[in-house]
Amino acid sequence: MFLYLIGILPLLALPFSLPFFLVAIVPTVFITFWGIIYIIAPYKYEKSYYLFLGVYGVVNTYVYFVSIQKLLYINLEIDSLIPFLFNVILFILLIGGMNWMNWKAIYNETYYKLQQKSSIPVGWASIAGASYILGQIILSVVYTGSGISILIIVCLSILSLFTAFLSINIHRYFFIKKNMEIVKRMFPEFGLPMLERRGTGKKKKNMNKNIKK
Repeated sequence: MFLYLIGILPLLALPFSLPFFLVAIVPTVFITFWGIIYIIAPYKYEKSYYLFLGVYGVVNTYVYFVSIQKLLYINLEIDSLIPFLFNVILFILLIGGMNWMNWKAIYNETYYKLQQKSSIPVGWASIAGASYILGQIILSVVYTGSGISILIIVCLSILSLFTAFLSINIHRYFFIKKNMEIVKRMFPEFGLPMLERRGTGKKKKNMNKNIKK
């Protein structure tokens, strides 16, 4: 839930920069308050949880992006716009690549093949992530001479792969919303409060007993 705290820590470290901190903390506070809904009633808002998880992934990836910029421009005092522009391109390619991968997986039945344990080509699936990490390593080596800074930037880049992958849930939310009738037929308890789910479970048991009789 609090993956973004890892990204916030470099922003709090000295030398402190208020502008970098503010542009990261505003979406962080927003996503934190939004997440409270799913602590209070996780089952009732099951459908919108996918939208939250997707936005959460984008926000986390963005916070890591801001932290990397802070390390480059405040800690290491880089005065060129090239690293920033390069990072923006990498950020867009990472989020876009992950969601393109998910779109292809859904409409090419990749998820179905995985469930059936069929062999599928997966080399293309790692292109976005590998490109992001490689780009950050090259950028860090070229523009910094600090081994610690390079290590932190690479670690944040690796974490960005996981958080960017969470962004695919935005598409899953709209996919579920569009096919809600099919989802409800396959998973009757989907979106129901916990107590109603228990009731559904009891009904199923009674139905099974009646069938045995």
